[in-house]
Amino acid sequence: MILEKYSFGIGDRFARQGKALLQAVIDAKKRGVSIAPVCNKSHREHTITKTEPADVRAEADGAVKALGWNDSYYVDADHINLDNVDMFIDSSDFFTIDVADLIGHPADEKGITTFTNRCSKYLGSLTIPNIDRTFDVTEEQIRAVARQFLSAVKKAGQIYRHIEAAKGADNFVTEISMDEADRPQTPLELFLILAAIADEDIPAQTIAPKFTGRFNKGVDYIGDIDKFAKEFEQDLAVIDFAISEFSLPENLKLSVHSGSDKFSIYPAINKALKKFDAGLHIKTAGTTWLEELAALAVAGTDGLSIAKQIYYQALSRFDELCAPYASVIDIDKDKLPAPEVVDKWSGEEFASRLCHDQSSSNYNPHLRQLLHVAYKIAAEMGNDFLNALEKYQDVVSPNVTENIYKRHIRPIFME
Repeated sequence: MILEKYSFGIGDRFARQGKALLQAVIDAKKRGVSIAPVCNKSHREHTITKTEPADVRAEADGAVKALGWNDSYYVDADHINLDNVDMFIDSSDFFTIDVADLIGHPADEKGITTFTNRCSKYLGSLTIPNIDRTFDVTEEQIRAVARQFLSAVKKAGQIYRHIEAAKGADNFVTEISMDEADRPQTPLELFLILAAIADEDIPAQTIAPKFTGRFNKGVDYIGDIDKFAKEFEQDLAVIDFAISEFSLPENLKLSVHSGSDKFSIYPAINKALKKFDAGLHIKTAGTTWLEELAALAVAGTDGLSIAKQIYYQALSRFDELCAPYASVIDIDKDKLPAPEVVDKWSGEEFASRLCHDQSSSNYNPHLRQLLHVAYKIAAEMGNDFLNALEKYQDVVSPNVTENIYKRHIRPIFME
């Protein structure tokens, strides 16, 4: 199963926007850009929304049939590990193997020595095409990378072989995820990680490293854009070189996680993709849920009431909701409006605080991040929330489509 050059991971926590999300990909194709849609949902999201991987497959298949999509599409078992992968086996054909938690775990000394010996050809001065510097590689550097990353890669190999045994080698796409690490991987580290992946015979088609800066949920990139741009280009160069050096899949490409709403770095990504003629996989998730909520707020009084109730409960359950996402949100509680203030807002006023329009003085990134992690409350509302989505689908769906196509696909792949 060969993943296309461009692919877009589209999260849909409540499984109601499959057609709206696919429509954005169709709109791109009409304008000459082919993107493979990848419907992604993690084990944590399934647990919170009380859904199953089969629900994601059903939504994807239904949208494809309804809109007459004849190209490839995928269902991603997002951020899986050996403890939860089995529930995704039947429904998924894209597996994001997340081994970030194992970075830094002690590796077997014999394995470290074996890996170091295999990489000894790179000792000395290493030149990677399209990177304007050389790397002075020592044995201790290779050993340090092995100590830091070898356990994680070996666990990825174990998970990959578990999936392969169940599905067959040619029936799924493999991604290796190391983005939820403490610090970005350097170009040399990424190169040696790819060497280890090749040693494990993992036919990875995408790899998600950690990049410089913060990729907080649902808000713009925070960091040095020029530094990110240089790092992104270096990673593309490393992948190009590693493909030939280690006989990795020719379509191996970078994956950007928490890629939704990172508007300030989209021009740098676009430029780099053109410069290297490179592919990209990018994942979004909570933006769909936030576009649903914004649309409900302006659609009707009952929709606005639901939106406000979710916010009120989110305030009272702040610690509970934020704890699982602590590493990818930055919320100043002092900048969250009090319930008595929100109570006076119209639907348009609520939406203007929530919608990610940085040109608007009303936009509140702290409120947006809190509501991003508050989908658990909507899930607990059950049919009250889901029925509202159905009732106002003619308002919600265009909002979802426009967000993905106009604000994400166009600046990344087209402009």
